Order: sequence, then structure tokens, then C-alpha cells
Amino acid sequence: MHFAPDTEDTLSFAVDLMNTVAGATKSGLDALATPAELGAILSFWQYSGRIDLDDLELAEVRATRARLRRVWMLARTDAVGEVNAMLSDARALPQLVRHDTLDWHLHATDPEAPLAERIRVEVALALVDVIRSDENGRLRACAADDCDGLLLDLSRNGSKRFCSVRCGNRMNMVAFRERAAEA
Repeated sequence: MHFAPDTEDTLSFAVDLMNTVAGATKSGLDALATPAELGAILSFWQYSGRIDLDDLELAEVRATRARLRRVWMLARTDAVGEVNAMLSDARALPQLVRHDTLDWHLHATDPEAPLAERIRVEVALALVDVIRSDENGRLRACAADDCDGLLLDLSRNGSKRFCSVRCGNRMNMVAFRERAAEA
């Protein structure tokens, strides 16, 4: 295990959210185009607190998605400024909480704060752990040439290259066909 369970959950949620962009989805369409699609991902991840599911909230979460995608790919030192800004902008005050079926974990905003702000702060707190443990190399882009997906590598040896089995299989098939053509 590289991170605390709540950190891994938050980073995994961030990957799912960031990989709703058109270039990372199986359909090739943006999977965060409607409030209902936002509701589905929040429900899957059992997101708590205020959720409006209106067009304004969707637009704010989509802007947060874009910001998180940029931060995900920054070098460790560059990420620090962005993480600090996300925490500072929200006047984050970390505290341990336990609710629903979840054990103790960190929240740093009021549950009634806007959803996009809560997402930014929760991901920023998870990124604090990544930066402090010098594991930014585990946050990367999918190695598939035709994919905009991002990934969180929690493998023991840090060798994960693709955001999904689909991308890995597709790239392996491309490599196989290239080798066969050369032979």
C-alpha cells in the first residue's frame, strides 16, 4: 500500500472523473455532459454533502475536471503551488470525520460548500500525500497513442502504463501487427 485508504479512494475518484473527457472514454464522447451523468459518478463513489445536479454545478465540476487534469501531470515541485492554491482558495480546514459506512477520513470544507470546491479540496488533500511521499511518478497519462486517459499506478513495481485493459490490449495488438508486418 502506498497511501492511506481514503487517499487511494480520492485519487481513484479523481481518475474516474478526469477520464470522463471524450478522448478517454470508450464511446469517444464526453461522459460528463449532463447533470444525470454527474449524478451517476457521484452515486458510484458515494459522494456526500450538498449536490445540486444542475447546469451550474455541472459546469463548475467540468472546470474542476480540467484543472485536476492539468495538476495531475505536473512535476512534483510545480504541483505544490497548484495544490496550495486549491486549499487556500477554499480556506480549507482539514478535520477527521466519519459518516455513512466510511471510517475516519479527512474533510476540509463544509458539507454545504459547492460540489466543485469540495472535489478540488479533497483531491488536493490526496495530492498532499502523493507529494509528501514523493510518488508523483504514480500519476501519469495513458501510454496508448490514441487515448487522453490518466491513471493512478498502485502496482507494486510502478509499471502500469495504460488507463484500462482496453487500451493495453489495443496497443498490444498494434505492436503484434507491426511485428508480424516486419517478419
